[in-house]
Amino acid sequence: MNDDILALKKTMEHYYTANGRHDMPWRQPEPSGAYDPYKILVSELMLQQTQVTRVIPKYEQFLGRFPDIGSLASAPLSEVLKLWQGLGYNRRAQYLHRTAQQVVSEYHGELPRDVSELIRLPGVGKNTAGAIVVYSFNKPAVFIETNIRTVIIYHCFRGHNELVHDKDIEVVMAELIAMAPDVRSLYYALMDYGTYLKQRVPSINKLSKSYVKQSAFHGSRRQLRGLVLRQLAERPRAAQELSLTARDERLEAVLKDLCHEGLICKRQNSYELAA
Repeated sequence: MNDDILALKKTMEHYYTANGRHDMPWRQPEPSGAYDPYKILVSELMLQQTQVTRVIPKYEQFLGRFPDIGSLASAPLSEVLKLWQGLGYNRRAQYLHRTAQQVVSEYHGELPRDVSELIRLPGVGKNTAGAIVVYSFNKPAVFIETNIRTVIIYHCFRGHNELVHDKDIEVVMAELIAMAPDVRSLYYALMDYGTYLKQRVPSINKLSKSYVKQSAFHGSRRQLRGLVLRQLAERPRAAQELSLTARDERLEAVLKDLCHEGLICKRQNSYELAA
């Protein structure tokens, strides 16, 4: 067994035992001891590109209104978008809503247990599907995200002259999984230790071939989209009113895109959240 991987396993397990985020709400089992795949799905989509501290109150509020996948599937999209306000990347809310509807119609309200089936759902890629399989069912699956890249690169690829490909990280992950009696706890440890490393040793992910620098939010098209959706979450507004709030030459194009994506709709000269 590779000495680097053995050292990594020991280090992250020690860190997780002493400092793991054991109290995060989506890590809590049901009274039966099982984990609710729907709650894992909600948390995974919320956590994409959003900090844990921002997600926790929204996660609890969301589940308070939509405690199961059936209640989410039957709700109007506009209500889902209103609850999502503050998390950003609003298409995730739309994907979650569509996924709930598809699971109810095609899977009798139960999320599939296989990655190959999960990736058929809107907004669920390979990594999200792998996370759902691991955290919900404690089944082995390889998935990679920024915290995992940080850990593996730091311990196994520092000093390499070439950027690290995800395929190389997957090889290490497969070895770690083969050593783990509890794959769910393995990933919890990886995620928590990765968060710690990112704070202590910045820019590790720049050594990844998958690294993409996130563009500035202020003044971005993404910020303008969020502003429009926040305004429409309060009430329908005429185009002229929106233009007074969002003085931006890109507004017309953003409104057109949001309509095309099904997040908002236009009725005469007024815009509102999609029903």
